[in-house]
Amino acid sequence: MRALFTVLKPLIFLTLLGYCPSMTIKPKEGWQVFSSAQDADGRCICTVVAPEQSLCSRDAKSRQLHQLLEKVQNISQSIEVLNLRTQRDFQYIMRMESQMKGLRSKFRQIEGNRRTLLTKNFQELKGKMDELQPLIPVLEQYKTDAKLISHFKGEIRNLSSVLLGIQEEIGAYDYEELQQRALTLEGRLRNCMSKLTCGKLMRITGPMTIKTSGTRFGAWMTDPQASPRINKVWYMDSYTNNKIVREYRSVADFVAGVESRTYNLPFHWAGTNHVVYNGSLYYNKYQSNIIVRYNFDSGRVVTQRALESAGFHNVYPYTWGGFSDIDLMADELGLWVVYATNQNAGNIVISKLDPLTLQVLKSWNTEYSKRNAGESFMICGTLYITNSHLTGAKVYYSYSTKTATYEYTDIPFHNQYFHMSMLDYNARDRALYGWNNGHQVLFNVTLFHVIKTDDDS
Repeated sequence: MRALFTVLKPLIFLTLLGYCPSMTIKPKEGWQVFSSAQDADGRCICTVVAPEQSLCSRDAKSRQLHQLLEKVQNISQSIEVLNLRTQRDFQYIMRMESQMKGLRSKFRQIEGNRRTLLTKNFQELKGKMDELQPLIPVLEQYKTDAKLISHFKGEIRNLSSVLLGIQEEIGAYDYEELQQRALTLEGRLRNCMSKLTCGKLMRITGPMTIKTSGTRFGAWMTDPQASPRINKVWYMDSYTNNKIVREYRSVADFVAGVESRTYNLPFHWAGTNHVVYNGSLYYNKYQSNIIVRYNFDSGRVVTQRALESAGFHNVYPYTWGGFSDIDLMADELGLWVVYATNQNAGNIVISKLDPLTLQVLKSWNTEYSKRNAGESFMICGTLYITNSHLTGAKVYYSYSTKTATYEYTDIPFHNQYFHMSMLDYNARDRALYGWNNGHQVLFNVTLFHVIKTDDDS
């Protein structure tokens, strides 16, 4: 996924093996199979592996550098405190020096004329000694500071040794060159992905919690049709009684809460199943079966069309309710809408939409009740249905629009915050975007691909 690629800077292992099943590809510990492919006869395997979501945070060098940074900061703060204390004590000792000189003069006077030693002289000596009494703890503190300085010297020697070792491991590359290599590897990964045909969902990993914000229900998304340089995030809180869309220039800005623009839609939305596709927001108009296309550049509604016979306003919602009757989604093949009708006995209908006119291009009637489904999503023309409202969440049903057939599956995923009110696939990022009980999360997906060859008809 674009957001995770930027964070993880994935490496690529592209392996071509003859007559080997895909199960022989075993990535190293801490890596996951990003995608795996072979031709129809099993003659070729293309396996792409990438770091798991939390790998970089557990990377040995990253952890070591983080610890070194903390140590340097601690030493720096301690030396600063020591410096301030030394300056204070130095001024105090300067004052004591003059008192010491006075005391030495008094001793010389007494030494020169012991016979004239009087009670007055004893009182003066006692006063001088009392003035010098506070110097004793200052001198003791100096001893402690000397030990600290010695300790700091040892720490700095150790620090220099470790940094030198890390530098030798990294080699002669500077940060900019390493970053450029990571971007090149990312480009190679995307090239490999572009050569793969549509894949079948095999695994879901995660989630990675990107942010915690908003109410229990909502939606957040990026545009799968945007260029690689554009990583805007759109945020829509709540499933009803709202029409404010917040835009962020990047995932980093989204996490930091730095908005770039706010859109005030002309109509309230229903549910949380909106999608941004090719610069436009597609959503279900509140208390209707009308689909609205709102263009972000022009800031206005450019198309709206009723979805014929579609139930709305909690007639055929997902199990959790929330006016989730009409679910708009996008995948590698285009724009889709999932809903239910009386004609199909409340079972799920899948329709392919024209993104410009919102006309239904083709529809598929399934035999699965929409009210019994959790959140669903499309990948490569196949609808995957989940029980995402449950703790033991999994994908348990899929329907292929290519073959007009269904199958029962068992692909678990972690419902970390116990209630999913939005789950959408993004083909560009190869990720699932989720709104999990007020937490915005991302899931990695692993797809099985079949490679196109020149012999394919």
